[in-house]
Amino acid sequence: MREDLFLKDFLDRDGLRQIQLQRLRDTLERVYARVPFYRQSFDQAGVKPADLRTLADLGRFPFTLKTDLRDHYPFGLFATPLSEVVRIHASSGTTGKPTVVGYTAEDIRIWSEVMVRTFQCIGIGPEDVVQNAYGYGLFTGGLGAHYGLERLGATVIPMSGGNTEKQLLVLQDFGVTAICSTPSYFLHLAEAAEKDGLPLNRTRLKVGVFGAEPWSVAMRQRIEQMTGISAFDIYGLSEVIGPGVSSECSAKDGLHIFEDHFYPEIIDPETGMVLPEGAEGELVFTMITKQALPLIRYRTRDITSLRYGKCPCGRTIVRMNRVSHRSDDMLIVRGVNLFPSQIESLLLDVEGTTPHYLIVVTRTGALDDLEVKVEVSSAVFSDEIRGLERLRAVLHERMKSLYGLTAKVTLVEPGTIERSMGKAKRVLDLRTNKP
Repeated sequence: MREDLFLKDFLDRDGLRQIQLQRLRDTLERVYARVPFYRQSFDQAGVKPADLRTLADLGRFPFTLKTDLRDHYPFGLFATPLSEVVRIHASSGTTGKPTVVGYTAEDIRIWSEVMVRTFQCIGIGPEDVVQNAYGYGLFTGGLGAHYGLERLGATVIPMSGGNTEKQLLVLQDFGVTAICSTPSYFLHLAEAAEKDGLPLNRTRLKVGVFGAEPWSVAMRQRIEQMTGISAFDIYGLSEVIGPGVSSECSAKDGLHIFEDHFYPEIIDPETGMVLPEGAEGELVFTMITKQALPLIRYRTRDITSLRYGKCPCGRTIVRMNRVSHRSDDMLIVRGVNLFPSQIESLLLDVEGTTPHYLIVVTRTGALDDLEVKVEVSSAVFSDEIRGLERLRAVLHERMKSLYGLTAKVTLVEPGTIERSMGKAKRVLDLRTNKP
């Protein structure tokens, strides 16, 4: 079983395109017949499923947005009756109604398959003991990783998120060799372990599987140097399937998309036009094997690019570059575009700071005020005041020279900024009338 799944990542590209084209045709026919939203959407765009004669023809079909799922909450975009849906997940719903996704038994089987392929990319096998610190429940992360690990034959510990003290106890006592979590939460675990005098580089832990939030190469380096593990990036969205959409391999040179199930495009986020290979833009997915919720040209808002050349690991499936930011997490401050990932990269390049920060934006009259709260290392915080002032001045000047923004930089002691058990909260935008 494992060998058959493994071989799917090495398909001949011409053969793979034929598989994609047939699955796309079948999916378009099915949603047009079963989902009123898509029938109306296609008709308004003047296209029919039969108009898809080549893969390039997909660019003629309309996009699906997250707002479409919320507008048809909870089950209006499902292509199967609820009697065939065996599981429902939902987003956290931080703004408005949650995004609801459903799975048939076949969808669950495919989900576990792509998670097996994810862990095979990373090098995790049946001999590994894996601590799964992704959240269980409506969030897709926990159960998605869990089913894949069990099908792979690994020993899985369903820890879920939070309870740091118990996480460290289990990690040390159970001989854990791999962990799944958000990168920010793992960094929190590593800091707590060092504080307790039992650093993670003294455990059997060797691999970290990190996703659910953007993280930089600099953060990977910080994690690996601090803990001695090998850190891998994985990517997924609940709307597509959950974790298991793409994964880094041993080469750590892009994330392999399991494109026999998820057909990717890169578009210009402003015009919606499909961009050529290598161009950076917004990632769009069409689910070509999903039964319950097969979304057509779903706009992820994640910014990346695609590469179709053969990977050093030998895989032929397309690679996406790691997502550095989202088109919708951009802040506009005094007319300047700013992404949280830019702040993180700056901090990780300055000795004495940590990757824990909070961007606070307020408005006084018509003017935006920007404050960046930054945790510093214990050594720096216990140093003399002049040292802190020098560090504050360095960060202030780099913000101004790199991004053209004058920001108030507030240095805070270690552990001050709230830790999230899931996705890290990096921005607090308190403006009532945002740009």
